Amino acid sequence: MSQPVFFRAYETTTVDAMSDSPASASPYEVLGVPRGASDDELRRAYRRLLRETHPDTGGDTARFVAVQLAWERIGTAEARAAYDRGNYAPSSGGESSRTWAPSSSGATHAASRPTARSYGHPGGWRRERYLRLIQEWVGRGVDIPDPYASELVRGAPRELRRLLADALAEEHTARALSSLGIGYTVWHDIATGDPDEKIDHVVLGPTGLFSILSEDYGAPVRTRRGELIGDALDGERPRDGLASRTKRLARRSRVKFSGMLIVLPDTALSQAVEDLGRSSGAVVLAVQRSVLPHLLRTGVEGARPIGGTEIFDIRTRLQATITHVE
Repeated sequence: MSQPVFFRAYETTTVDAMSDSPASASPYEVLGVPRGASDDELRRAYRRLLRETHPDTGGDTARFVAVQLAWERIGTAEARAAYDRGNYAPSSGGESSRTWAPSSSGATHAASRPTARSYGHPGGWRRERYLRLIQEWVGRGVDIPDPYASELVRGAPRELRRLLADALAEEHTARALSSLGIGYTVWHDIATGDPDEKIDHVVLGPTGLFSILSEDYGAPVRTRRGELIGDALDGERPRDGLASRTKRLARRSRVKFSGMLIVLPDTALSQAVEDLGRSSGAVVLAVQRSVLPHLLRTGVEGARPIGGTEIFDIRTRLQATITHVE
């Protein structure tokens, strides 16, 4: 399946094998050792994995790079102590731990420029769930001075790190969507049944009506047979999940969607747009976050635009039927 021609200029050829997302595997996880491993255990694990993953002996290049990056972060006593305190330098293209605390979802463009009208709280449900579960994990009644402290987050179970990573992803996408302008309407955290099966964003504008998932798996993903795959997905099928939820919302609101988009960090996809086929007549794409506003402003190839009074009719129907997760 071909991607829209104008996106080929945005293609990237490499991705960071180990990002600084809360969901990314820690150096200890990459090397397969516990946080309390001795220096000798750490060194033996590193040398063994280098042999196993080296491309010259048939190993996987991405894993080989990840092993090297893990060693850079905790391979010396000084680096390891700094990492365990949360004082480590983010890798290229990653996001520092300082962004893990709540931040405004407002756009960063000039204040004089009108923003898209917006409803709901992007990332709010997952933030609240993370805060509740991190307290349960630490222990009820135990004071947590900073629930977003790097050393706390890095030591938490992957399920909690993934919650925080997805909350951040939703907030980043919301900032990008707000820059679309006054001609667009955006809803966040849309309920479609169980809160775990929500739609992160719905966008309505002259280029169409789109449902959006904002995801961060903490590692690169690829496509196969119209679905995203990768070790970090743990068997999830985000494309199928988004299609199912979008159909439920479409039936309830009596509207037709132009497209369904899965938005990922730029480092997670090897090219700006990945074609995932169609569902119920709507185009399905995986998209790098940085090109999302341009894509929605200029239009998605094969997606039905919306014009005239139809856009007002659809907005009215959605406003009457959309509810937000609690």
